Amino acid sequence: MLGVLLKKQLSEVFRSYFYDAKKNKMRSKWAIIAWFLFFILMMVGMLGGIFTGMAVSLCDVFVQMNLGWMYFLMMNHSAILLGAFGSVFNTYSCLYLSKDNDLLLSLPIPVKTIIASRLLNVYLLGTMYTMTAVLPALIVYWITAGFTWIRFFCGILLALIISLIVLILSTLLGYLVAKISLKLKNKSFVTVIASLLFIAAYYFFYFKINGIISHIVANADTYAEKIKGYAYLVYCFGRIGEGDLLSALLYVALLIAVFVLIWIALSHSFLSIATSGGIQEKTRYVEKKVREKTIFMALLEKEFARFTASANYMLNCGLGTVVIPICGIMMLLKGKTVLMVLDAVFVNAPGISVILVCVMLCWMTSMNVSAVPSVSLEGKSLWIPQSLPVEAKTVLHAKMMVQLILTLIPMLFTVICASFVLNATLLLKLLLCLTVLIYSVFSALFAITMAVKMPILNWTSEIMPIKQSGAMMIVMFGSWAITVAMAGLYLWIGYQIGAVAYLSICSILFGSVSLILWHWLNTKGAAAFAAL
Repeated sequence: MLGVLLKKQLSEVFRSYFYDAKKNKMRSKWAIIAWFLFFILMMVGMLGGIFTGMAVSLCDVFVQMNLGWMYFLMMNHSAILLGAFGSVFNTYSCLYLSKDNDLLLSLPIPVKTIIASRLLNVYLLGTMYTMTAVLPALIVYWITAGFTWIRFFCGILLALIISLIVLILSTLLGYLVAKISLKLKNKSFVTVIASLLFIAAYYFFYFKINGIISHIVANADTYAEKIKGYAYLVYCFGRIGEGDLLSALLYVALLIAVFVLIWIALSHSFLSIATSGGIQEKTRYVEKKVREKTIFMALLEKEFARFTASANYMLNCGLGTVVIPICGIMMLLKGKTVLMVLDAVFVNAPGISVILVCVMLCWMTSMNVSAVPSVSLEGKSLWIPQSLPVEAKTVLHAKMMVQLILTLIPMLFTVICASFVLNATLLLKLLLCLTVLIYSVFSALFAITMAVKMPILNWTSEIMPIKQSGAMMIVMFGSWAITVAMAGLYLWIGYQIGAVAYLSICSILFGSVSLILWHWLNTKGAAAFAAL
């Protein structure tokens, strides 16, 4: 039974790879193969490539200093960060408050079997992310420092340890969020606030650890013994990758003990959480006047209500609304120092600081992708917007406008902050603003286009269209690829024409593509939406 339930959980995660919801039929064998090859390319080729480059740049330096454990500390924390960020929000809805709780609990299936299947699902998803960082770190170390069987065995244990840490972090946060959401009235906003606080605390800890490591590297002889004395567990965590079997067994035993405690707690509390409907507040009808709205404003209000009603939706598709203005404040505080370093490093590419700021801001728009799941989240209620006496393109415009509002307002603030600290001409600053804002429009149009072309309407958990759909992967990884290409092209050849000409070309290019997507959305896109 456990295998059947796990297969069900995984089939929901990868449902869009096997089933074409738009055509209401299974995909062909070659289409399924193509989808999985694309998935492997993104995970192994892109994420794996990033961490391989990071490992290559760090490993040789630390090995020569006889500080291989520091190298593994940095890579281990990067893997935990990636795994936790990749799976932590999946835990809340898939482990505790899944929509099929009532159905599964009504069947003659032991509750512990249901818990085990969902924990395995969370574990496998987290492990999938962490391995893209752990495996490159281990392989590069074995090539640099030399391969031995004890290092190989400890490397396997290290991968297991990191995956267990990610599972424990995801499970604890999901439990906390689920309990809070059932006790308080504004569940979605409370969930978002709690999750953001966790992310802030985690990032604070992560960056503090990195700062400590950097300081230790500069004073290795002085602080090596102190780390072993005052932060011995941290030291042991790094020693595992070097082949310290005792440290590996210590961590395995410790994490298994923690997981057993979590399992006991889950076994006693899962049923109460899964069957709870939360606080039911009695409402009393109060007559009040409602101001008449235009069709578009009514649809826009409806889309914002859907967005703010779901913590998963806000966290996974609107995080940039919080992060982007924080970036602007950081630019005002630390921007000049960072830009001076960039200009000094890339002295042969004049204007690179402006281009990299532009690329960074464009990349941050990929944190706001509310338009991607907006069509899929209609689900079986899609007939409602289709049956309204409203043009299909107006419905799509409202869905797209939510992403534009969430992105353009904070982005305008951040671009202005960047303009204050940039040492550039007024024309270049204006082109920076123009390029970033046009790219934000392009990003929203690209998102709604993929939403129409690749919807998932038959879902059991909203996390599927929000985070696990093919459209979301294409938009996220596509946005990253575009921004990386922007920076790479300038460093390769673009600097020869200057930053002004380069940003002008980028603005024209993104603007032209946006016009093409806008035309498609109003014609073929609207027709496709009406025919879903």
